[in-house]
Amino acid sequence: MTVQDSGFPEPSGKVALITGGSRGIGYGIAEALVARGDRVVITGRNEETLKEAAEKLGADRVLPVAGKAHDEAHQAIAVERAMETFGRVDYLVNNAGTNPVFGPIADLDLNVARKVFETNVVSALGFAQRTWHAWQKENGGAIVNIASIAGVAPSPFIGAYGISKAAMVNLTLQLAHEFAPVVRVNSIAPAVIKTKFAAALYENREEEAAAGYPMGRLGVPEDIGGAAAFLLSDAAGWVTGQTLVVDGGLFLNAGV
Repeated sequence: MTVQDSGFPEPSGKVALITGGSRGIGYGIAEALVARGDRVVITGRNEETLKEAAEKLGADRVLPVAGKAHDEAHQAIAVERAMETFGRVDYLVNNAGTNPVFGPIADLDLNVARKVFETNVVSALGFAQRTWHAWQKENGGAIVNIASIAGVAPSPFIGAYGISKAAMVNLTLQLAHEFAPVVRVNSIAPAVIKTKFAAALYENREEEAAAGYPMGRLGVPEDIGGAAAFLLSDAAGWVTGQTLVVDGGLFLNAGV
């Protein structure tokens, strides 16, 4: 059942900007926020995919803005459109990410490493700066950065991605310290979530991949949507600078 099928709740008055929001984790977060009454701006590279996502979520509550996350002009346009359309940006979710390489870090093309950092880390900082100056500095709000368990433990063959996500965890700490007390900043570190982005990690072997998880399954976007909705709520009003690991119990195996 889509948000539209279930009927909209009363508007919350809050507005969120979610990068990479047309599918996967970003879409799951958008769905959770729209379901509670927030209005949402979603970004992504593919304009048609974004429009389809906005229609599915509810076109009167969701604004799609196409562009590449690391493009500073796109960052500026996305925040400007949010302010023009909704008049505020209470919440920022830095979800856009890339992982274009699989292999040992000893052979990593440094140009690829630069691309990974531009998209996964520098873009997040850029969006945080812009939402801070546009609204949050004077009015408050919250930020959630999507990290990964690859950023808090070794991640063989996706080393560049893991290093970038470790940087995202530290970016969360830096922003939380500097933006306090008016803006809370936290991150979520998911294990494998069933999305197109992570398909190579479980496709054609899902049962095998899930066997290592104490919860007996891989994650789904709704799992992260619920976690993000909590962190972007008054219920988390005394939570900042934290990284919430959402991993189906995977790290429990470290002690075995």
